Amino acid sequence: MSDPPTDPQLPAPIAPSERLLTAAEFHRLAEVPPEIEWFANIRNRGTKRAYENAIHDFMRFTGIARPEKFRTVTRAHVIAWRDDLALREDIQSGATVRHRLAALSSLFEYLCEKNAVTHNPVKGVKRPRAAKARRRRSATTRPAICSRRLARTPRPARKPSRRSATAPSCRHCSFTHCGARSCAS
Repeated sequence: MSDPPTDPQLPAPIAPSERLLTAAEFHRLAEVPPEIEWFANIRNRGTKRAYENAIHDFMRFTGIARPEKFRTVTRAHVIAWRDDLALREDIQSGATVRHRLAALSSLFEYLCEKNAVTHNPVKGVKRPRAAKARRRRSATTRPAICSRRLARTPRPARKPSRRSATAPSCRHCSFTHCGARSCAS
């Protein structure tokens, strides 16, 4: 038996001993639904767990048992699920609802890429508003800023005025001539 002619543009033939997949395994992998493929492609364990919880919750709500059923989901299903999430006691915040909608949207974006669905039904669904961040008092309050500026800059060598001898010139702190623009007098 002679070897087939090798063409430089064709991939190198794989020897049977180097083959990793059997023909049956190859065809089985080709038949994996894109929904399962999407989930298998998530590498981060935390993201995978959160997405799994969100997708299972959506499947429970809609009664989806097979991955192929995701292809029949409409925006009305997603809106009903969002409203149900907002009423549930185990969901504490709008952030949880937004994260779950993001997980579902990620799945449908992948299905769109694979031409399994024509559009993403999560797009256009209004998300709960993000809670305004609490305003925290930082270490950069006026007196702290003034004291840092005093520590950084040398005190100018000049004759103290009457005003500086009797009262501090800075409205925001107890330092005289701290150097802050708002404190300049």
